[in-house]
Amino acid sequence: MPGFEDRSSGLDLLWWSLSVGPDEIKSAERRLLEKTYPDEEENPFQDEDLQDEDLPDEEEKGFLEKFTTSPAFLKTSRLGSYCFTFPLEDLLEAYREQFCSSAPPVMRVFKTILYKQEVNYVVLVHSPDQDQFSDYPLLTDNPDTVCTYRDGCFIWRPEAMSETHGYEFVKGQMEAQELSRRHEFDVWDNVSITLHVPNKQVLHFDAGRLRENLKFCRAEKPGLIRGVTFENFQTAEKLVNEFWPKYPSPLEKDE
Repeated sequence: MPGFEDRSSGLDLLWWSLSVGPDEIKSAERRLLEKTYPDEEENPFQDEDLQDEDLPDEEEKGFLEKFTTSPAFLKTSRLGSYCFTFPLEDLLEAYREQFCSSAPPVMRVFKTILYKQEVNYVVLVHSPDQDQFSDYPLLTDNPDTVCTYRDGCFIWRPEAMSETHGYEFVKGQMEAQELSRRHEFDVWDNVSITLHVPNKQVLHFDAGRLRENLKFCRAEKPGLIRGVTFENFQTAEKLVNEFWPKYPSPLEKDE
């Protein structure tokens, strides 16, 4: 989950977006197939000997990856060349220790933001001793909700995953079929998680942990957001080495 700070709302919020990679997409594809074909005789994925690695690998992409093409699934960035990405469970654990006195944080449905081509569902995380957000509904584990949190995992059920739609799902054949005409400019879903960090505090990670979770990102669309600048990889690599001169591994690209 990459993140950034936003104090413009006056609520002292630290915003994070989901990072969905090939493994998560492959797992979602498996669950979709099992749900679509619940009959063991019809569903080859019910075989006990068939594991996740039997699904198409990155060289042979499955059908779901042809639909997950919106910016929510891309490795590019809108907010600069540097991205700190943490597992959600680690992020919430750090927040719990630093802001909740080791008590479980509270999750609420914060708001839905509608942009021209994006619908962003926002989940709020705050300390249990904060009551200023009590009017917002709790995030429940409901199978019909867009997103929920269960057993250390964030579950997102996107309804629109493509910015430009070029395929349709052929249910009986378990594959994606290319459309004769591409449907451009679809509205796509996104999810953000925002942490309440009151009194201008910050969420702390030690320098080594930050460097471990840092990668270089290419710009999604240069100039998309006013005031945001991007460096080339050589410049970014030099700057990162100045901050972490003894780190044993070179800067990686998020690709």
